[in-house]
Amino acid sequence: MSNRRIVIDAFAAEFARYRGLAEKSAAQVAWSELRTPLDPETNSIAAIMKHVAGNLRSRWTDPFTTDGEKPWRDRDTEFIDDFESRDALLHLWQSGWTPLESLLAECTDADLDRSLLIRSEPHTFARALARSATHTSYHVGQIVQASRLLASRAGAAWETLTIARGGSARFNASNDPGVATPGDRDSTSPA
Repeated sequence: MSNRRIVIDAFAAEFARYRGLAEKSAAQVAWSELRTPLDPETNSIAAIMKHVAGNLRSRWTDPFTTDGEKPWRDRDTEFIDDFESRDALLHLWQSGWTPLESLLAECTDADLDRSLLIRSEPHTFARALARSATHTSYHVGQIVQASRLLASRAGAAWETLTIARGGSARFNASNDPGVATPGDRDSTSPA
């Protein structure tokens, strides 16, 4: 069995990146805002986080021996925001990530062609990871966007999570010493 982890490590890094985006976004809004849907027909950030946690916990608890849609999962209640506190939300959020992170720590690329089921549908581990990563990133995008809008409505400062608007040249220059931003060019240098 190969110990290579090129693909597994790539998935682990992307899941960690999206988890970080969600957590950094949620940390920038007040508890009351985490519970405020943008519209009556949308979910609050807390409900989205609850859904992501429920999905991850179900999919990645014993995935090779049980169906990824566990009988104990009640998906419909994942969209009910019934949290008593931010700590309760974060505890549930963590409970969703733990099975995934533990599984990825144990697996290698040799496991990617292993079979598993999600709602009785056969998947390879690779396909299930891709499905889970895209599902998670979709909802993290919702969390980031809703957090940003709610912070703006509240007049709160926002710490940009990626490259700030208008900051690409500066970012690129800081990561590549050979690249100069237009303002950094010597006036005698060719454009």
